[in-house]
Amino acid sequence: MRYAPITQRLKGLGGEKWAVHAEGMKRARAGVPVIFCSLGEPDFPTPPAIVDVAVEQLRAGRTKYADGLGELSVRNALADHYSQRTGRRISNRQVAFVPGTQTGLTISMTTLAETGDEVLVPDPYYATYEGVIATTGATLVPVPMDPATGFHLQADELRAAITPRSRVLLLTSPSNPTGAVLTRDEVIAIGNLCVEHDLWMICDEVYASLTFVGDHTSPFDFPEFADRTVVVSSVSKSHAMTGFRCGWMASSEQFINEMVPVLESLLFGSQQFLEDATAFALANHFSECDVMRAAYRTRADAVVAQLDGVAGLRCRMPEGGMFIMLDVRNVTSSGESFAWRLLDEQQVVAMPGESFGSCGAGHVRISLTTDVDVLTEACRRIIELAAGWH
Repeated sequence: MRYAPITQRLKGLGGEKWAVHAEGMKRARAGVPVIFCSLGEPDFPTPPAIVDVAVEQLRAGRTKYADGLGELSVRNALADHYSQRTGRRISNRQVAFVPGTQTGLTISMTTLAETGDEVLVPDPYYATYEGVIATTGATLVPVPMDPATGFHLQADELRAAITPRSRVLLLTSPSNPTGAVLTRDEVIAIGNLCVEHDLWMICDEVYASLTFVGDHTSPFDFPEFADRTVVVSSVSKSHAMTGFRCGWMASSEQFINEMVPVLESLLFGSQQFLEDATAFALANHFSECDVMRAAYRTRADAVVAQLDGVAGLRCRMPEGGMFIMLDVRNVTSSGESFAWRLLDEQQVVAMPGESFGSCGAGHVRISLTTDVDVLTEACRRIIELAAGWH
């Protein structure tokens, strides 16, 4: 039987990257006491007030077809959110609601890239980006980032990767997996290069509210870059709402108009009651979110204090997000082998750096989404493995 070429392009770009985590889940179901430091799943509950709104609106009958771009209430909330952040008026015609960041990334990429195009991606990069780009038929071009510079994208490295086929730069800040946060000067340098070479920027900003050092800066914040920028984000990590699948895109009104046929070919609106909950989340401040953000920073401090410089291991304090990249290159060149042995010998699940691109080799990603006591025990086991490596 014949299948479309997309099925071949996407082979190996899905669940295979999460093989260590999947095996850890299998063992946990069999009763093995496994410590999970693998997924970016907040261990904090959604603020109860947001849940209450979702339930109230569900019971109130907000279960009908929604506007394809999102209900006016959530688009107004998004417009207000970005107006406050950028300091200029963003209209509700510049935003669209989608079920999660992953959907927004795929729709944005499909709108901007196709077979024959190149998409520049700083490496290491989030594990699903290869699939998002392969869906369109475009080619992912990794832009190497150096652990010695904290995995910050350098303008010279980006310039060297640009060719006449380059169409899009896919950015994420704070970064998953590295925890790097682009500075204002770095964003300006990157944005100027994109203007010079007529590149779009798709910015995955799902961790924007989880910045530990300084303020989050986006190309969308600058008028000179805004019309070539598409922000994709959600309330999944900021409000511990991963299962709600509530995300969005923000860009120019022209981009939103051009994107609509792509959006409508995949979706025809989302759930009204979840959009209402998202509007409420964006319009209000929640102390629970402050507690969550502070906890991630405390956990990061604890992990770095225990692991950095011990048994050949190296790690630096992340500048944002909920992950630490642990450098195991003094122990082994393979993050993959370290992660598998960590599971087999110490019952700790962490993600191999190779799941995030070639520049992640020799690293493992540790998630901060478990309490500090559990992380402390995980660190003890990681050190035991590294110290006895042979």
